[in-house]
Amino acid sequence: MITLSNRSSTFTDSVIRRMSRVCAQYGALNLAQGFPDYNPPRPMLDRLAQVAHEGPHQYATTWGAQNFREALCEKVKHFSGLEYDPNSEVAVTCGGTEAMMAAVLATVNPGDKVAIFSPFYENYGADAILSGAEPIFVPLKPPTFAFDEEELRAAFRAGAKALILCNPSNPSGKVFTREELLKIAAIVKEFDAFVITDEVYEHIIYAPAVHTHFAALPGMREHTIICNSLSKTYSITGWRLGYVMGPAEPLDRVRKVHDFLTVGAAAPLQEAAVVGLRFGDDYYEQLQAEYTHRRNLFLSGLDSLGLRYFKPEGTYFVLVDISRFGYDDDYQFCLDLAEKVKLGAVPGSSFFREPENRYIRLHFAKGDDRVLEDAINRLSKVSILQK
Repeated sequence: MITLSNRSSTFTDSVIRRMSRVCAQYGALNLAQGFPDYNPPRPMLDRLAQVAHEGPHQYATTWGAQNFREALCEKVKHFSGLEYDPNSEVAVTCGGTEAMMAAVLATVNPGDKVAIFSPFYENYGADAILSGAEPIFVPLKPPTFAFDEEELRAAFRAGAKALILCNPSNPSGKVFTREELLKIAAIVKEFDAFVITDEVYEHIIYAPAVHTHFAALPGMREHTIICNSLSKTYSITGWRLGYVMGPAEPLDRVRKVHDFLTVGAAAPLQEAAVVGLRFGDDYYEQLQAEYTHRRNLFLSGLDSLGLRYFKPEGTYFVLVDISRFGYDDDYQFCLDLAEKVKLGAVPGSSFFREPENRYIRLHFAKGDDRVLEDAINRLSKVSILQK
């Protein structure tokens, strides 16, 4: 019998996206897979309608249309103060997922090691394995999801070439403080390593938390490869527009990897998205206000039911403690939740390297308050799952 890839046998399919299929199977309200359920901003849709008739409809430049890259660099400079050359330090990708995969493939060799904070977005471990690298997991410890400096330093001492840093962090909603990031920066400088950042939730932040761009810290621009996407900021997860930014040398490698992975992101969608990249500050202020309202509404509902959770400082996710229900298997809890309570969630064990079954992840990216109220109403029946 023909032997198949060893790498592809060492991880499962996406548990998050599997839970969306479970929701469909049971007719459950999907609070598992984190995508907004409302339309993108009207100016982007109007521009997309024009592009449908006018084009472009053929390949853009492999690493992104010129006007898209320029608008992207202008936006990044406005919010971070960082200047990137649109002609040598940017690659536009098919979503943040490809951005991360291309960045890891361009950075590490087979046999290298990559540090990953745990809990972590499930793709990171698979990205490292598919690159032939060995992940080293560094725990973020509840309730604040703080890291131990010596444990992080030990990961680099053990040979980690890069750290994957998700900030704001999925699934915990943690926003790393500037002080924490400076500690990471000092260790990265000590070991002359890379940090590959995932900043897709940079504009979904709750006061008093503040997002700090890691690459903007003193001396970190040359050590940082930024991965990001437009998906969450503009509610266009299906457009699959992501990007990588960084110093010219690693970005040259990222561009080559990207070229042979997907050739290029969709040209018509890049053209339409330029409008969004040039929105003023009022758009991002309104976005933050809307998500703050949704978070407060949803967390108030959890409070009313006596459910314990970690209050997110960013993202639109919340980890809820299910230990009181007596389950040894959080995945089975999520299956029962979908079937009997008609609500979809992601088992927390899929995010932790450590043995952990006390949490589920829910999201509140719903544009209609009534949907979140419906979710809380359904959760009010969760006691039927009590063991």
